[in-house]
Amino acid sequence: MLAFVVAALLGSSLPQSVPASSPASDVTRQVPEDAPAVTIGDVEIIARPQGAMVREFVNEVAAPNRNRGIARWEKDVCIGVANLRGAAAQYIVDRMSTVALEIGLTPGEPGCEANVIVIASDAPDRVAEELVNERLNVLIMGGSGMDQGRAALNAFASSDRPVRWWQISMPIDSQTGAAAIRLPGECGGSCTGGADFGPKVRLPTSTRLSSPIVDSLIRTVIIVDLEQVRGVTVQQLADYLAMVTLAQIDPDADTHAFQSVLNVFENPASADGLTEWDQTYLQGLYRANRTRNIGSGLPELSDSIRRVQAREDATAPD
Repeated sequence: MLAFVVAALLGSSLPQSVPASSPASDVTRQVPEDAPAVTIGDVEIIARPQGAMVREFVNEVAAPNRNRGIARWEKDVCIGVANLRGAAAQYIVDRMSTVALEIGLTPGEPGCEANVIVIASDAPDRVAEELVNERLNVLIMGGSGMDQGRAALNAFASSDRPVRWWQISMPIDSQTGAAAIRLPGECGGSCTGGADFGPKVRLPTSTRLSSPIVDSLIRTVIIVDLEQVRGVTVQQLADYLAMVTLAQIDPDADTHAFQSVLNVFENPASADGLTEWDQTYLQGLYRANRTRNIGSGLPELSDSIRRVQAREDATAPD
């Protein structure tokens, strides 16, 4: 899968990463030692309830497919990196796999068939255009609710971001893992006459409050603009890639109010990698029950994150 991308793009090298500079040291150099003291008036600090902040973060970054629930990987994640050589590519694969392992997933062994492909390129627009125009079946599988739709695909193709991504998910039976929808061209029986064209899934009855069907991520395609990622370290890049791979993240999310790896391209000094916000988000996502109806997905995720935070607070040393 996606071997055509790997073969076409192998050969370029990773640009040398630039460690984030310390803004504090810059400020120190600009202030003379004998500068007069400055008196600052009273400063009012307004505390915000943690629960409210969690809900704001979830509502800002979570991007489930239209009319679908929050999706996540169910078990195996196999990561492939195209167009990077040697230590940089291996570090990215290892780091992303480590983050996946920490939230309960099983990283693929060497030689596994990639369901996450990271394509690095100094011509990312051309890569995106070729995918959309020549390999659309890699990005659109045709099943209902499996992707973000055509408008989002157009935004992916025309994006000027340092990293752009596209994900495919599938509604599945939460008990068996079997597909709960039929893909175009699939059918049961002999595909003739009275063949059954529906998915072979036995499900308990849904209610207004719960559903036996959940959404599973099955493919992520990421394009990295080599020119635009020169200002971050390989660790920052790998953690950013892990975040947008393991969760459905809105590329237009405004996360400046939160300490998150999602801010590193705007401000490389903002985080060395995944932050506490990012880690608890992923932990909450992969511990959420996801058995409520679709409309309850974001509140359920927020509740799960709060439970993770409560456990961490309870076990933290005094």
